[in-house]
Amino acid sequence: MINFGKRNFWGKLISLPLTLFATSPSIASSLPRNIEKTEECEILVVGGGLAGAATAYEALLRGKTVCLTDITDWVGGQISSQGTSALDERNTQRQELFFPRGYLELRDNIEKYYGKLNPGECWVSQSCFLPKDAHTILFEQLENAAKKGKGKLKWFPNTVIKDLTIETLNNSGTGQQITSAIAIQHQAQPNTPPLNTEPLSQIIEDAYTYEDSERLKKTIIKFSPPQNGKANDKLKWIVVEATETGELIALTDVPYKLGIDPRSELEPSSSSATPDPYCTQGFTYTFAMEQTEEPQPQSKPSFYEQYEPYYSYELERLANFDLVYTYRRIWKAQPSETETFQGITWTKPTPGDISMQNWTWGNDYRPGTPQDNLIYTKEQLQETGQLTPGGWMGGLRTETLRKGEENALGFYYWLVSGTTDSQLGEGVKKPHPNQKLLTGLNSPMGTMHGLSKYPYMREARRIIGRPNYAYPDGFMVNEIDISRRNYHDDYYRQVLTPEQYRRLQALLAGLEGFSVLSGETDPNDVKNRSRSTIYPDSVGIGHYAIDFHPCMNESPPEKSGNTEREGERRGQGQAYPFQIPLSAMIPQKIDNMLVVGKSIATSHIAAAAYRVHSFEWSSGAAAGVTASLALDKAIFPYEFTEGFAFKNKPLQELKETLDKNGNPTKFPNTSIFNNNWDDWR
Repeated sequence: MINFGKRNFWGKLISLPLTLFATSPSIASSLPRNIEKTEECEILVVGGGLAGAATAYEALLRGKTVCLTDITDWVGGQISSQGTSALDERNTQRQELFFPRGYLELRDNIEKYYGKLNPGECWVSQSCFLPKDAHTILFEQLENAAKKGKGKLKWFPNTVIKDLTIETLNNSGTGQQITSAIAIQHQAQPNTPPLNTEPLSQIIEDAYTYEDSERLKKTIIKFSPPQNGKANDKLKWIVVEATETGELIALTDVPYKLGIDPRSELEPSSSSATPDPYCTQGFTYTFAMEQTEEPQPQSKPSFYEQYEPYYSYELERLANFDLVYTYRRIWKAQPSETETFQGITWTKPTPGDISMQNWTWGNDYRPGTPQDNLIYTKEQLQETGQLTPGGWMGGLRTETLRKGEENALGFYYWLVSGTTDSQLGEGVKKPHPNQKLLTGLNSPMGTMHGLSKYPYMREARRIIGRPNYAYPDGFMVNEIDISRRNYHDDYYRQVLTPEQYRRLQALLAGLEGFSVLSGETDPNDVKNRSRSTIYPDSVGIGHYAIDFHPCMNESPPEKSGNTEREGERRGQGQAYPFQIPLSAMIPQKIDNMLVVGKSIATSHIAAAAYRVHSFEWSSGAAAGVTASLALDKAIFPYEFTEGFAFKNKPLQELKETLDKNGNPTKFPNTSIFNNNWDDWR
């Protein structure tokens, strides 16, 4: 045990006299306790991020009882507990306001709350706001949905799923069902500091441990289906995987992928010829900083020199403090004149302005080796005992979380006091001491330390959907389904085998594909596809660039001279407006589970576009309606995707319901005959 107030990591930020655990009890000591509370619900949503909140929103409007859990005490994920409160949107979709109804309501509610949609006057988005307010705004939206739809919301903050009961039932479909879930809800012990005093790395293992600790008091909750259903009902409830890293995917052991996919005709821009599960996109602990009238005393973290070699403005066109500061400014205190650098214009920062930082060569932490990867692979989970009964501890490497936290605090110090730049050299970075890190439970991040409650996650475990005639190895949305890239580039002739290159062009050729495969048509004569793949079982939409924050080559990521994984950025670039097929949300093996958010069946490259705010909402909205209809009809979610889509009446009813209720399943003028998407940028 250590004195929390003296620990080097946080000693210069807060000072508390309380003695807390330096490390959590071992996994072996995490034995089941008696159930203290039983909660029944028709839909259990595990994860309160935007996808989980959207699932709950639509299900509540349809009168369902929804249990919603989250490891933090805020709903909203990206916009709240992860601190990324700057809506990532594409211009055309934003101009057309072509979003799901709940997302549009969220935008309206933000505007009503502040009197303007962009209270931060940021220039990366049309809406930048305070994370603490995002929780308030969204939670009220969920409560209003429950009232309007006569549903029931059961909210379980500070709650994690520890164990699942999975059974093969006689009335099941093709596999098994989750019949109950055991959760641990924690609160601060009496006479200890409130929650959100420590960073996540200091509490996460304790949060997943059954026993009470000196720090946390636990309540063991059993979630189960309603007990008043008919005895012969084959489907009693639905569990929705909405966590940020795909925890239930690991717990249920459904087929999934993690990290880089091997290069192929489906993923031709992959940076590796073989799978690499350790290289996932970087994660970020965001923080908020406020501009002040006078210079502030800045305390240099004891670990600063370890991370200093990493920090950079990255590019000369970005090497301007005010540009970086206003990029994601979430609060504008007073009017000011405009300022311009390298063709980018913003309103000048003034005292009282608050900026949220989320910067690639800053507070991004980008591990990519077996020694430091954040999300444990299946093999690593087995080695650490996390897949044994009672062994689940969240599936993350705690040490990497801790280093991500240190890296973020070091970046703040670099912004205000640093004079080095790892990419641009000496003489570029100047000190800017008229700033303070915002800490405290009433701060924008709602934490005593000033970092977000949970890191902003860009990539998770991704399911492999169920096999069908078109996807014999399991359904997957791939790079070529959405990318605008020119696949006639010489690079692809060089890195792909001749057969792979021919199959790539055949896949892009549409109806001409058979002639390409047969040799009648030269693959070099194939016209580039000018739209994304159209899915007959589409239940949602998304549009964003394929955006990479690549892992680093060596461990640790902050190592001096370290570089990004070669070739990872080749896959990035513009994407066509794309769809969310229901097949990407249905896992193998488990019949009563739906998957939303970053864990749907996408490839590593496609996932780089399928991860932003409006997509998460759209996938959640689709899950909420799908789950509700499945329960009403007593059919499993996979039954919506069986057979030919146009002959599947439940699927057609589902799509009609989504579209009618303002949850688009396709973009305007989507058809195999429309190949003109140049205006959608």
